[in-house]
Amino acid sequence: MSMELHLNDILELKKDHPCGSRCGEKRWQVLRVGADFKLRCLGCGHEVMQPRRKVEKMIKRIIPKEELE
Repeated sequence: MSMELHLNDILELKKDHPCGSRCGEKRWQVLRVGADFKLRCLGCGHEVMQPRRKVEKMIKRIIPKEELE
């Protein structure tokens, strides 16, 4: 069974983003939902497309909107 994810949800992943800018960010914004997810790193803005199964394994938690304010 797949997770209930929506556009603009903020995800906290289990590992830091290993980007070239060394932002070390764990939070990503969901830009596309479907068989594949499109995610944007909130540290450096890097965007990636990943299969749903891979993303669901990487998620630590979905950050509630109240916590972001």
